[in-house]
Amino acid sequence: MSANSDDQQAVVPVGLDLVAPEVYMPMLRRLALAAAGIGLGAALLAAIVVSWPIAVAIGLVIGAPTLLYTLALRRRRMWLAGTVLRVRRVFGERQLDMTAVVGVEVLVFPNRLSRIALRVTAAGISQIIPLAMYTDAGSGRELHLLGLRRLADALAAGHSASAVAVSAMLVQQLRAAARDAGLEQRPLYRAVRLARAKDAVSPIVLTDSEVAALG
Repeated sequence: MSANSDDQQAVVPVGLDLVAPEVYMPMLRRLALAAAGIGLGAALLAAIVVSWPIAVAIGLVIGAPTLLYTLALRRRRMWLAGTVLRVRRVFGERQLDMTAVVGVEVLVFPNRLSRIALRVTAAGISQIIPLAMYTDAGSGRELHLLGLRRLADALAAGHSASAVAVSAMLVQQLRAAARDAGLEQRPLYRAVRLARAKDAVSPIVLTDSEVAALG
C-alpha cells in the first residue's frame, strides 16, 4: 500500500512555470477584455466614415494581435509528470523523457533582468526550462522548491553526465533555499554573476567545469 502510494505521488504533475499561471491569469483576462473593447470601439468609430467590412477589418487589426497574444499566453504551460516533461504550446503539445536526455546546458541571459534556464535535448527535441530571474538590485524569482526537487530527480535518473552534474547543482540550490540562504550562496544566482562578469553577448552557455563548481 505504501509503495503504491509513493508511485502515485511520484507521477503527480508538477508545474515548472517560473510564474504560476494563477498569478497572471486575472491580468490576462483584463487585457483580453480591453483589447476586445478597443477593437470594437475602433470598428464603431470607423463605421461612421467607411463601410462596415472595412470598419470590421480596422477593428480586427487594432484589437486582434493583443487578444491573440493573451490567449496564447494562457495556453502555454509546462509540467513534469515523473520523469516526463510535458509542454503545452500555442498549437499542440510535446513531451520529452528526461531519462533519455543526451544534452543538458545551463543558459544565462545576462541583462538588467538576468534569466537562467536549462536547455535539455532528447530524441532530437530541445526544450528550454526557466529556473530563475534576477535583477541588478539583487531581487528576483526562482522556480519553486517542489519544481526544483522533481527536476533534479528527473535529471539524476538519466545516464548523461551533464544531467547528473546539473542535478547536483539544483540540489545545492534547494539546500540553500531551504535554509533561506542569501543570494550569494545560491548556485543559480552565482551562475548569473559569473555570466555577467564575462561581459559577453547573451545567451551564455556555462561549461561543465563551471556547472560543477556551482554545485
